[in-house]
Amino acid sequence: MLASGPGRGRLVVLATSPRVAPGLLTSWAWDTLREAVRVLTGMPDHPQLAALAEAGIDCEVVPGQDAAGLARLLGDATVAAAEAGSEAEAGSGAEAGSGAGAGSEAGAGSEAGAGSGAGAGAGVGAGVRAEAGAGDRVGASIGADDEEMAWSDGDAVAGGGGEVVWLAAPGGDEATGELLVALGELPGGGPEIELLSGSHDLPGARLLDLVSTMDTLRVKCPWDAKQTHETLAPHLIEESYEALEALEEGNQAALREELGDVLLQVAFHARVAAERTDGTGYTIDEVADGIVSKLVRRHPHVFGDVEVSGADEVKQNWDAIKAAERTSADGAPSSVLAGVPFGQPALALAAQLQRRAERSGVPASLIAEDSPRTGDAAAPEAAAPEAAAPGAAGDEGAVPAALDYAAPGADVSGDEAAAGTRPPAGDEAPVESAAAEGAELGAELFQLVARARAAGLDPELELRAAARRYRDRVRAWEHSRPPA
Repeated sequence: MLASGPGRGRLVVLATSPRVAPGLLTSWAWDTLREAVRVLTGMPDHPQLAALAEAGIDCEVVPGQDAAGLARLLGDATVAAAEAGSEAEAGSGAEAGSGAGAGSEAGAGSEAGAGSGAGAGAGVGAGVRAEAGAGDRVGASIGADDEEMAWSDGDAVAGGGGEVVWLAAPGGDEATGELLVALGELPGGGPEIELLSGSHDLPGARLLDLVSTMDTLRVKCPWDAKQTHETLAPHLIEESYEALEALEEGNQAALREELGDVLLQVAFHARVAAERTDGTGYTIDEVADGIVSKLVRRHPHVFGDVEVSGADEVKQNWDAIKAAERTSADGAPSSVLAGVPFGQPALALAAQLQRRAERSGVPASLIAEDSPRTGDAAAPEAAAPEAAAPGAAGDEGAVPAALDYAAPGADVSGDEAAAGTRPPAGDEAPVESAAAEGAELGAELFQLVARARAAGLDPELELRAAARRYRDRVRAWEHSRPPA
């Protein structure tokens, strides 16, 4: 309870979620609305009005006024309801007599329309509610467990009286908070106030707000309205990098914000796509449905009857399912490197190509078989050129630990998760050794960048070219293998 004033009546502030369909209210909310002496709101377009009208509940729209004026109006309404309820209760008791049950006689013909049965609080506001046309569902919530139903246990209003319901703006707003403050400042402390939640959000419900906000911006904001997939592309990359930076710095508050920016890009692209009428469009729901279907399909050990021994087998199943999905229409298997996004930064691209190839059984020797001068795969015994791209070095193509540390346990492709090489927790010596090795490797990579610049070369472009040559060597190796 936020405030209490004996004899001042009772006000229920009913809050509803804008993310739940109108009319889908809790049973407590419906009971409170049906039993209320008056139901008021400040919104002529409140989403719940149609549902209330259909249920036979009148809701008065209060003309716009400030919090203080509205507080006085509601204070007067609750006092009147309490006084009328007390009079009706007294009349009902006298008419009922001492020998018969009050509820029985009132139900037989009392103008007060009690019908509330016996019980300490059963007569609270009965007559007033009947006069208000709320029907005979008086005290429907009475008799439930007092702890759970304390808001309607019959003791809330001293001397009897009915409740007044204020239907607050969906989702709550600053005006509701100001109203509560103003009610508490009324003489005598104002009415007894209770906040009642009529509907509750499910996890993820706020995503509906994002979709609605994006729809509004696309229509009303000139900048948002003119954006295309192409103009938004730099922001998609930029926001992802900013999220990664926050993650690396361990700044959880910043990460939360940056993830929101990344999520905005998803919603924005989906909104742009939804406007297309050439048959290539899609909605945010279709985007979500696609990833849900993929997750269910690739987790048969969770959503099916497949049994696994551990995380390694889960990853093997994932790769097998993914390979089957990529099989071409004629039944020929696609390359093991299919689906690797070549638009990602060159160093991440090289690491992913090597990881994918390693998991698929591609010979590690192909990494060193680079002949950049001709663009063709050299003989296995040929040495790598002196200016080999970063990532072309290493023991038999193993991915350096430092590269996996950048995203432990995760392949950098959009929907893959590969096992990393992070040392087990608590194994301090390997961690220190790996950290030293990673620092050394980082320094070497940095020096290679300087070497490329000194030679007038772009290290990003050169490494990307080396990655494409490696992709071609892997494909040639695949084609040279006899059919399974």
